[in-house]
Amino acid sequence: MEQNILDCVIVGSGPSGFTAAIYAARADLKPELYTGLEPGGQLTTTTEVDNFPGYPAGITGPEMMMDLQKQAERFDTKVHYEMITKAEFSKETGGVHKLYAGNKEILARTVIISTGATAKYLGLEDEKKYAGGGVSACATCDGFFYRGKDVVVVGAGDTAAEEATYLAKLCKKVTLLVRKDVFRASKAMVHRVENTPNIEVKFHHELIGIEGENSLVERAVIINNQTQEKSTVDVEGIFIAIGHKPNTDIFAGQVDLDENGYIVTEKGSSRTNLPGVFAAGDVQDHIYRQAITAAGSGCMAAMDAEKYLAELHG
Repeated sequence: MEQNILDCVIVGSGPSGFTAAIYAARADLKPELYTGLEPGGQLTTTTEVDNFPGYPAGITGPEMMMDLQKQAERFDTKVHYEMITKAEFSKETGGVHKLYAGNKEILARTVIISTGATAKYLGLEDEKKYAGGGVSACATCDGFFYRGKDVVVVGAGDTAAEEATYLAKLCKKVTLLVRKDVFRASKAMVHRVENTPNIEVKFHHELIGIEGENSLVERAVIINNQTQEKSTVDVEGIFIAIGHKPNTDIFAGQVDLDENGYIVTEKGSSRTNLPGVFAAGDVQDHIYRQAITAAGSGCMAAMDAEKYLAELHG
């Protein structure tokens, strides 16, 4: 029996994946979407989303993802709660791409990769315990909730410097914990940190624990890794800013990746180096990393896929 070749398969289920599904479905591509292990993506770990247009009262991350999924399904997107574990992409224009969910083989003329990126954490048990109660990996997402409060930022690179200076505009005081005696951030970002009066930098310091009642952050437990002296800082928010890891392992060696593992797309488009393979959202965007920019790039990917298929059919 000949296997069905789908016009469009979307890998991933965050804002970019579901937006791509909405656009692809409305273009009659009959998309099928594979959610992966974390349906809804990073937003499912975010409690309140206040910066996505169209929700004047705000919405929780999980609710918003359910709304997007319902909208995609309304236009007959088929959602599979399965994970794509392997990909074999064709290098030919008009070629058929093979994806695998376990032993199941899926054939597609176009593939939109929307697998996102995962925030790196330190690996402390307390990070899980206080997730949603004061621990965050995104200052632009959650900083607003800490207006006028004291927070800690952990990290030494550009991400940490950016998060600290962003939070300094909102918060009373920002304590920045740097593991070594120097920043890894660019000189320009370091100058911004040094010229912000309410940021205190603690070199040679690491976060080793979090304390607080009812799973709400009240204190950061820190250690000076030179003297081994432990201390606490009274804070209500802890921002882990040690970077993100794009979820691209299964595509490595086929799709072009940059030095940090993000998918390289053509400027101003979602096209990868392979014909019929497109990328959207945080898997190809290490700069903005917002739900709204991810959704926008999901729209681009679906439109690029539709154009590619139209050109194939002449």
